[in-house]
Amino acid sequence: MLKSALYTCLAAALLSLAGCKEQKAVSLTHWVDPYIGTGGHGHTFLGVAAPFGALQLGPSNINKGWDWCSGYHYSDSVLIGFSHLHLNGTGCCDSGDLLFMPYTGEMKASPGTQENPTSGYGSHYSHEREKAQVGYYSVMLDDYGIQAELTATERVGFHRYTYPKEAEGKQLMIDLKTGHGDDRVLESFIEQVDERTVNGYRFSTGWSKGVQKVFFTAQFSEPISVALLDDTVEVAGKNLKSKGVKANVRFADMAGQVQVKVGISPVSVENAAQNILAEVPGWDFEQIVAQTTGRWEKELSKVLIETEDTVAKRVFYTGMYHAFLQPVLFNDVNKDYRGADGQVYANAPFDNYTVFSLWDSYRVAHPLYTILQPERVSDFVKSMLAIYDQTGCLPVWHLYGSDTYEMIGIQSVPVIADAILKGYNTFNYEQAYNAMKQSMLSDYKGLKYVRENGYIPADLEKESVAKGLEYALADWSVAQVAKKLGKEGDYRLFQERAGYYRHYWDASLRFFRGKNADGSWREGFNPFRSEHRADDYCEGNAWQYAWLVPHDVEGLIQLMGGQDAFVQKLDSLFVLNESMGDNASGDISGLIGQYAHGNEPGHHITYLYALAGQQWKTAEKVRYILNGMYSDKPDGLQGNEDCGQMSSWYIFSALGFYPVQPAGGNYVFGSPLFDKVEIALPEGKKFMIVAVNNSKDNPYIQSVALNGKPYRKPWISHSDIMEGGILELTMGNTPQEPFEAVCHDGQ
Repeated sequence: MLKSALYTCLAAALLSLAGCKEQKAVSLTHWVDPYIGTGGHGHTFLGVAAPFGALQLGPSNINKGWDWCSGYHYSDSVLIGFSHLHLNGTGCCDSGDLLFMPYTGEMKASPGTQENPTSGYGSHYSHEREKAQVGYYSVMLDDYGIQAELTATERVGFHRYTYPKEAEGKQLMIDLKTGHGDDRVLESFIEQVDERTVNGYRFSTGWSKGVQKVFFTAQFSEPISVALLDDTVEVAGKNLKSKGVKANVRFADMAGQVQVKVGISPVSVENAAQNILAEVPGWDFEQIVAQTTGRWEKELSKVLIETEDTVAKRVFYTGMYHAFLQPVLFNDVNKDYRGADGQVYANAPFDNYTVFSLWDSYRVAHPLYTILQPERVSDFVKSMLAIYDQTGCLPVWHLYGSDTYEMIGIQSVPVIADAILKGYNTFNYEQAYNAMKQSMLSDYKGLKYVRENGYIPADLEKESVAKGLEYALADWSVAQVAKKLGKEGDYRLFQERAGYYRHYWDASLRFFRGKNADGSWREGFNPFRSEHRADDYCEGNAWQYAWLVPHDVEGLIQLMGGQDAFVQKLDSLFVLNESMGDNASGDISGLIGQYAHGNEPGHHITYLYALAGQQWKTAEKVRYILNGMYSDKPDGLQGNEDCGQMSSWYIFSALGFYPVQPAGGNYVFGSPLFDKVEIALPEGKKFMIVAVNNSKDNPYIQSVALNGKPYRKPWISHSDIMEGGILELTMGNTPQEPFEAVCHDGQ
């Protein structure tokens, strides 16, 4: 029997390798569609960027509200320029720095309006004459007949503009005033250095309350003349400092094609110029397109899939693309960076990163990086520890050098803990542990009450239940690290705090609910209602937060009265269609009953069935979501992408497992979407997943074998994956329970 299983696995491995070789003949970047998520409420970035690059160069529309958080929405038809910083899928709006817009005719001093863009330098465009690919973007500016083309390296944006030969007044506006949404310029500066170079800086604030500093150097392929404007008023001279500087760059009428290289830096214009010299020393636009496309091909090639489902393939590789756009580099080629304290740190011994959407990404994007980006994980952690050293607190939602302090919890804690528990050892464990411990012992957003009372009073702190549950998970993460490091006293303290979620449990109603300082329950409880940022939950209701104990599922099962009661309540979650009220958060989307796939707090919920002895229900729900809630259309995401989190759920789930516990490294089985998968690992190792008899009609796991041996656990460990090998899942159309029970009944 064992011999037969081994033979089956080896045969499957050979088939997988053969399929992967065949796939390499077709570029994997071909399967990335950057338009996915640019419609609906996905808020994804459209444009060009290197993997995890500091710069995201792409088109900007006039901001018209929430769905323009990335600066661009598929429904729009007016462009006002191409900016060098964009966010990917966030629910708040910022960035849009350094707006460049080519146009013709008389000089214009404003972007224009949606109704009449050519009253300024804006222009109509259409998707028919727009092209978005990995490493390359182009669009025809219809009102001027200008073809704009973009590519980028990690720190340099490369523009190519082809003007109509007969056009007069060939110009380019550099607008340092305009940004996206909440962004507000504080100070800007520009100077003409020579006949082909300008440089300057833009200091701004907005969603992130600190000062964001972006320095730049722009080098042109043609001689330029520059007119400086203080917003709309022309000012004489070669340089200008004000709140809203603009520089109108004019080219000779004979100029046909103009190229410009824009280097950015968080430190200085000199470093920005050095970034250009290091990354784009010449003027070969196609070479940079090929180079950046090749870098994306390398990243995408870390996972090779075999499937006949072309839609799923497109969604999968676009998901990898979206997941690998951030966190973003926040240093220069010489390793200089600007710290969270505003100071410059020269020649750092690590790559510094920013744009940490941690309330979202700690759940699955960061665990994904530990498998597919192991070379970057330590630098992510070192960046977080540097923030702690500079500010006294670990990052919450770090954006371009300062924190937004948006959302709840301190979810860099489970990210750091996960790296330690998985054995990443190129950073100082004691330093990391101290940062986690002290952050969780601070007074940040209700932690004082956790320390003093064991719970956060609902009459003293908004979103008390959501905060309390998130803190319990983070405390559990600290406890596991304390245990690993032999800190027994700390382990007992934080393990006890990890159980504080029980303080919010109302056994009479079987929900977590707000508890007042005097120990009474908050009145007016309705498990369906949501009052955005004003009740005891955060972007959710009591039904959605009833499951946010991923670190102690067995304890949660016991609270709910045992496995049968737990599963029965889970079943109810997916069928109850009561209204959440008029003031519910717009983020609560992608609904199946009360389950909200479009928002992060519930992303682990479908996998809880597997830990309660009914894995087949996990498989059923996961397949339904994979096939029904993701598509290859612009509105193909059910909620905000949130810096790769929504796509990371798809990636893990399509592979066939998911990290219910965000720290520690056990991945619970779901239902694999692809026939064969090969994951490239460090040291030349490979981990292969083979789904035998896989199809849309066969979503249920019948049996599992790991390296030819029968496997009965409902999860696979991180260490088993990283060791390499072959995971074989036999699929069928009949619900089965192929795994050992892991949670006790609790009755």
